[in-house]
Amino acid sequence: MAESGEGLGTVPEHERILQEIQSTDTACVGPTLRSVYDDQPNAHKKFMEKLDACIRNHDKEIEKMCNFHHQGFVDAITELLKVRTDAEKLKVQVTDTNRRFQDAGKEVIVQTEDIIRCRIQQRNITTVIEKLQLCLPVLEMYSKLKEQMSAKRYYSALKTMEQLENVYFPRVSQYRFCQLMIENLPKLREDIKEISMSDLKDFLESIRKHSDKIGETAMKQAQQQKLFSVILQKQNNVKFGKTIYINDRILEERNEIVLKPVFEEEDENEEEVLTVQDLVDFSPVYRCLHIYSVLGDEETFENYYRKQRKKQARLVLQPQSNMHETVDGYRRYFTQIVGFFVVEDHILHVTQGLVTRAYTDELWNMALSKIIAVLRAHSSYCTDPDLVLELKNLIVIFADTLQGYGFPVNRLFDLLFEIRDQYNETLLKKWAGVFRDIFEEDNYSPIPIVNEEEYKTVISKFPFQDPDIEKQSFPKKLPMSQSVPHIYIQVKEFIYASLKFSESLHRSSTEVDDMLRKSTNLLLTRTLSSCLLNLIKKPHIGLTELVQIIINTTHLEQGCKYLEDFITNITNISQETVHTTRLYGLSTFKDARHAAEGEIYTKLNQKIDEFVQLADYDWTMSEPDGRASGYLMDLINFLRSIFQVFTHLPGKVAQTACMSACQHLSTSLMQMLLDSELKQISMGAVQQFNLDVIQCELFASSEPVPGFQGDTLQLAFIDLRQLLDLFMVWDWSTYLADYGQPASKYLRVNPNTALTLLEKMKDTSKKNNIFAQFRKNDRDKQKLIETVVKQLRSLVNGMSQHT
Repeated sequence: MAESGEGLGTVPEHERILQEIQSTDTACVGPTLRSVYDDQPNAHKKFMEKLDACIRNHDKEIEKMCNFHHQGFVDAITELLKVRTDAEKLKVQVTDTNRRFQDAGKEVIVQTEDIIRCRIQQRNITTVIEKLQLCLPVLEMYSKLKEQMSAKRYYSALKTMEQLENVYFPRVSQYRFCQLMIENLPKLREDIKEISMSDLKDFLESIRKHSDKIGETAMKQAQQQKLFSVILQKQNNVKFGKTIYINDRILEERNEIVLKPVFEEEDENEEEVLTVQDLVDFSPVYRCLHIYSVLGDEETFENYYRKQRKKQARLVLQPQSNMHETVDGYRRYFTQIVGFFVVEDHILHVTQGLVTRAYTDELWNMALSKIIAVLRAHSSYCTDPDLVLELKNLIVIFADTLQGYGFPVNRLFDLLFEIRDQYNETLLKKWAGVFRDIFEEDNYSPIPIVNEEEYKTVISKFPFQDPDIEKQSFPKKLPMSQSVPHIYIQVKEFIYASLKFSESLHRSSTEVDDMLRKSTNLLLTRTLSSCLLNLIKKPHIGLTELVQIIINTTHLEQGCKYLEDFITNITNISQETVHTTRLYGLSTFKDARHAAEGEIYTKLNQKIDEFVQLADYDWTMSEPDGRASGYLMDLINFLRSIFQVFTHLPGKVAQTACMSACQHLSTSLMQMLLDSELKQISMGAVQQFNLDVIQCELFASSEPVPGFQGDTLQLAFIDLRQLLDLFMVWDWSTYLADYGQPASKYLRVNPNTALTLLEKMKDTSKKNNIFAQFRKNDRDKQKLIETVVKQLRSLVNGMSQHT
């Protein structure tokens, strides 16, 4: 029952599955069939049975349907057979039609194929055009790059490369030519770097060669600007009524030498003022800087540029060995340095970062130390003051030029003070030669004045003032010689020359005044004084010349106050100022006068010695000649004429010279008596000598030089007088008795002197009186002489023991 129940339930299920199989798509049959196997056991068998039954039912239905439609089928076959013939005809017609269509379509096919081919070509052309339109800008840019390279527009070429790499190459990177271009760009960049560096090297070499021209132009412009400023300032001062002193002489020289050519050149030529850009093409530097900046290698370029310029700076700062011989050597040296730093200043202001202010300051400090060392060394060889002055002017222009470009130049002006001392030394040497020439050409005689014109000419050269001489009528003589106005003029010339160096040193009038006075003092105290002393010591300078030199120094000393006024007029610094230096003319000429006075005394004594050497005494004569010796009378006449010349000297000098001459004559005569080579002297020789001494005393009493009081001049011969009186009177008892007493008659007679002379007379007495022992008087005199000699010897020995 159970089984029959299960069988009843299974049958509807199988029918459902069969309906699904018949009604659904064949793709879904699988799941449906699987469900058959998932059911109860034997379900498959039952399903197959059910399926067979379903198939038999369908076969029966198909058979019924076929039987129902068989007659229709037969009819259809019959109809088909009927239309077979028509179909064959139709086939023939269709075949013929097809053939005809095929024949007719061949031409169309050909044309169609042509059209297709044209369409393909058109499409390809369009594609090519599109690709070419994509590539053409790249090729145009690359062609432009080549043109820029050929035209040496390297900065633009680099910009073009950037555009190619960033914009154009990415669009056509798939093409081989693009790869070749991309591979070629680094090489082009290297070529540009090498070419630009080569241009830079050429530029550096060019500015090294032309730096002197650049510097010369810059220095001329600075000089012209400064001169125009001075002229403008002067015009303003005149316009507003301000008093300004400009040395007429120096201003005239400046107008003739500098300003006139400048104005003439400006009026006639009207040349345009050149700048550093006009003289130098800086484009290689700009290009190279831009190129390296674009390439990202700016630091390498900056380091290379600075390194090369430092090398050039060292070359520029290296002077030529003979630079000190001419001013052109110094000028070339300065212009090269100025040209170098003008270029650097231009590079500093027109480029960013290539050179910095710190770099230029460091370079300038290095150069300045070298410049100062070079100038200090080479200027020391300069012996020509004109060359030193031109060097100073060059240094001032050099300093002013570079100061205008912002470089500190204080150390250069400090150097100028050192060179100023050297300049003064060269001036002193030059003026020493000038003074020597003046002294050599002087006639050492008063200046003769014939008329008023000559008098004014001399007065214009030297400020001579003497009311007594002014009252004299022409012709007349000025007490000084020609050397005085000449020396005075040369001292003023020296002040002018010294003033030239003080110009443009940016110093106050007080400092200029001090410099002028100090240099003038050096001229007076060292150069002129030395020349005077050397002149005085020269052998050919006689007593007359020495007298004139003393007179000249007196007038030169009086002219010093006018020199002070002259300096005051130049500097406008009052002499009453506390710090104003005074001229040392008083001490200079006073020393020269003292030296001349001493030389007068010396030469006068030498002249006296020359006359004394002419003495020819017969020391054994028995009787005197009765008149003074000829040499002595000539000497006295000479002294009289000389002392007449001394009337123009200060009284004290003349009196001293006269006293010195008399004393020296007295000493010389005394030495003649006591000469060790003179062994014997007779009483007659003593008497003759006494006559000569009397003439000397008469000369002294005649007052050859006024101003002596009483017998002051005669006292020069007192020693001789007392000695000769002692021998002439033969008053030995009085001498020996009063010796050492203040009131002694023979106080000035030295026992040793008396003994020496007495011994010479003793020997003469022995030789001349062979038979003296036969005459009682002669024997007594001889004994007296021997007695006096013994007493004098004991007196001399006692004096030596006491001493």
